[in-house]
Amino acid sequence: MSVPSIDTITTLVLKKRNPEQLQAAQTALGMMGAKTLSEGLAIEGATSHRDSHTAAQLLQSLGIEADVSVSTTENRRKTLLICDMDSTLIGEECIDELADFAGVKDRVSAITERAMRGEIGFDGALRERVNLLKGLPLETLQTCFEQRIHINPGAKTLCATMKAFGAKTMIVSGGFTFFSERVAAATGFETHQANILLDDESRLTGNVADPILGREAKLGAMLANVSDPLNAVAIGDGANDLAMVTAAGLGVAYYAKPAVAAAAQSAVRFTDLRTVLYFQGFSEDEFVEVG
Repeated sequence: MSVPSIDTITTLVLKKRNPEQLQAAQTALGMMGAKTLSEGLAIEGATSHRDSHTAAQLLQSLGIEADVSVSTTENRRKTLLICDMDSTLIGEECIDELADFAGVKDRVSAITERAMRGEIGFDGALRERVNLLKGLPLETLQTCFEQRIHINPGAKTLCATMKAFGAKTMIVSGGFTFFSERVAAATGFETHQANILLDDESRLTGNVADPILGREAKLGAMLANVSDPLNAVAIGDGANDLAMVTAAGLGVAYYAKPAVAAAAQSAVRFTDLRTVLYFQGFSEDEFVEVG
């Protein structure tokens, strides 16, 4: 029989509150010294599982829908929260929604999907998609934000709680500053970085400013804002998030593309962004809830 590790801790968060199912999951994982983080929803404790993927696969085989993280017992609460924006903090890809206003959504969405899966280079894919937006009136950007963009559940609570406990918070996006500025304001993130759409003061020119913020720039932003990447939690869904997610002390794939989910330390597949707090050992009564 495997002996539970004393230097790692397993966190388990159910899709829905269910005390009986939580007990079944605890038993299946052989969790020792379990601590309740949220009654009937989230627990943590020592298990023999050394990585999140095998633990999650075991629960899935039992029909238990839960998100699992296996992390070290030291430095669990991170001092930097760094997040992707599109399909992570918000439910949409901004460029796809802009493309809908321009009548080219199908063409742009197909390129976006291939880029996020890592099948084509991000820089070239971004330039190609932005070119298809040429001539779009500037006022359409605000209309797009107001009508199409939705903050993902738990984003505000995640940000507010980590700020309350002293962490820096930043958005790094392969999308555009027009949206990252507004999403940062809506969610409480302190800083944001993204790409800049160029315009002639009335319409988009179909170009994006250099340098393009992609995979390596996201990693660079993380390293520039934390003394040790082990003290960062990085969250993303696409291929251009891979570098920061795999370098961070806690890398979380959020409803991610397969390559990202496979490479990340932990994944959120069933719950919402509050789960990233549980993964760091926060209990529900420590959450700073924001409407």
